[in-house]
Amino acid sequence: MEGNNPMPRGSVRFCLNCGSPLEVGEIDHRLRSFCLHCGRIHYEQLKVGAGAIIEQDGCLLLIKRTQEPFAAHWNLPAGYVEVDESPAQAVVREVYEETGLRVEVSALESVYFADDDSRGNLILIVYRCQVLAGTLAATAEGVDPTYFQPDQVPALLTGGGHNQAILAWQAARLRCRAIHAFRHGCP
Repeated sequence: MEGNNPMPRGSVRFCLNCGSPLEVGEIDHRLRSFCLHCGRIHYEQLKVGAGAIIEQDGCLLLIKRTQEPFAAHWNLPAGYVEVDESPAQAVVREVYEETGLRVEVSALESVYFADDDSRGNLILIVYRCQVLAGTLAATAEGVDPTYFQPDQVPALLTGGGHNQAILAWQAARLRCRAIHAFRHGCP
């Protein structure tokens, strides 16, 4: 068997086709759950999340998470993509649910892989979003919604790709500041 492939860790123990108990064995050089009765292979999938880069006057909107994992850590407005929506639709929905803001997606920012979330490995699709309407407010999922300057981003950041996206935003903004200062002779 190639690579470092741990046992399948999903909670599915019975076949989604026929209901028979699943077995675990090597298939395609990986340990996978499969059904001896009907032959279905249960492929574990990455979770998919969608997050928003929302800026105001050069500052990034972050919210403090209220739920585990990562309670009391700062993250982008974001959440899981539902099976019947696109990632862009999910980010619009999640921003409203977590901040009270109505947004539109203006661009795909980046995609991040994360393996530090206890709920499972995931990809976080991050979009640039523009605020259309609404009033910024705390919600059950996120409190203290705050716009942070690049040099004031909190140290305690949520994993699950959020830390990668926030630090990439921060590094890009600090580079822009340094280039601007150099070109204009600013200290």
